[in-house]
Amino acid sequence: MNLLKKFYYGDLPEQKASANDPSLTGEGREGAAAWPLWEIFIRSKQGLDHKHVGSLHATDAQMAMENARDVYTRRQEGVSIWVVESRHVHASNPDDAESFYDPANDKVYRHPTFYDLPDELKHM
Repeated sequence: MNLLKKFYYGDLPEQKASANDPSLTGEGREGAAAWPLWEIFIRSKQGLDHKHVGSLHATDAQMAMENARDVYTRRQEGVSIWVVESRHVHASNPDDAESFYDPANDKVYRHPTFYDLPDELKHM
């Protein structure tokens, strides 16, 4: 039994892992490569939005959350953490950007370039 299996099946009684769980056994692969990839988002003390800070491998959301806390907030940089399994993130293809975003180009009313602003307004 390798060290990884001993760690997950023997030394942590609160861990509910099964010897038949393929996500932990790493069939054909070793260690964290068999675990799903998670995308990590942190909300800092200064801002209101979460920002993508990196990725890590973990067996489940709880482990991803704890590892993200240990890796990305060691110096108390954040007040909130989001973890999302990478397979659940869907993105547009950069090669299709011209046709994908093309409909927005003919809607000039969405761009406030032709509005007259009062001189008193300083932060627009």
